[in-house]
Amino acid sequence: MNSFLSNATKAYDAYWRFAFNRQEAFYSKMNNEPQPWTEDPIIQKYRFTNPYRITDRVSQYLVRNVIYSKNNFTAEDILFRILLFKIFNKIDTWEYLEDKLGEIRYSEYNEEIYSRLLDELIEQKQKIYSAAYIMPSGVTSFGYAKKHGNNLALLSYMFSNGLSQKLAQSKSLQELYQLLLSFPTIGSFLAFQYAIDINYSELCDFDEMSFVVAGPGARSGIEKCFNLERYDYTEAIRFVADNQEEEFEKRGYKFKTLFGRKLQLIDCQNLFCETDKYTRIYCPEISSTQNRIKIKQIYTPNLIKFDIFLPPKWGVKVVKGEK
Repeated sequence: MNSFLSNATKAYDAYWRFAFNRQEAFYSKMNNEPQPWTEDPIIQKYRFTNPYRITDRVSQYLVRNVIYSKNNFTAEDILFRILLFKIFNKIDTWEYLEDKLGEIRYSEYNEEIYSRLLDELIEQKQKIYSAAYIMPSGVTSFGYAKKHGNNLALLSYMFSNGLSQKLAQSKSLQELYQLLLSFPTIGSFLAFQYAIDINYSELCDFDEMSFVVAGPGARSGIEKCFNLERYDYTEAIRFVADNQEEEFEKRGYKFKTLFGRKLQLIDCQNLFCETDKYTRIYCPEISSTQNRIKIKQIYTPNLIKFDIFLPPKWGVKVVKGEK
């Protein structure tokens, strides 16, 4: 028997339970069905991301408004827009900069102007960073007193050191990841997340099933799901991705894919992270090395209607009213 299955815990069942129920809630909301969108009391109460990374609000904004907003941006402009947006990962910050600067292009990038505008936003007691990712301060690498000054300096450094040209030469998602990882302050988690975001664009077209990196939350979720002496986190993610249909079916879950697109490695990685949170309530007796016992964010329903936008290169047809 597969070592993962033979050492699976109750949290492993919770992985599939969460994925199924959260995807049901996603489609119920998209189809404007009445609340509650799920019968799962944990998902009703607490905030979780969607099973498919690209369907979350910030990723949807990225692909629709940052990457594919117009077709007259250069490849360098698009890369700059993606990285600038992701460094802060906050829609309000992006829209503030757009309001002040107009179309955001690398060809018009002025580090000092951007820094001053962000100073003004901070002076208005506004947060400029999302809480989803933690950007390193970068002070030891670039020497600015303020975090955003160092992060903007990182952008300048990346482009002055030929990031655009090196990206064009990358032959795989892993090569793109290694390229991003080579820059100061960018660790393994951010490098992989940025690689996935860049891969949404037309700048490259790598298979999302070709490479994955487990973040800290995913590693914690994997440790809960499998009782092993040693963990190969990448293999655990690939195992669930490769066996998703069988695992859903044997639990009686008729999982609705994303308009025919199966869960990819990045999605399965994220689901381990969400399972780590979900099991704090569902099976609290299974602890992790992080010893987190609560879920911080309570779910507040957003009743605004939405349409899903997917990268055209995927060739996935979005069908309204999908069931």
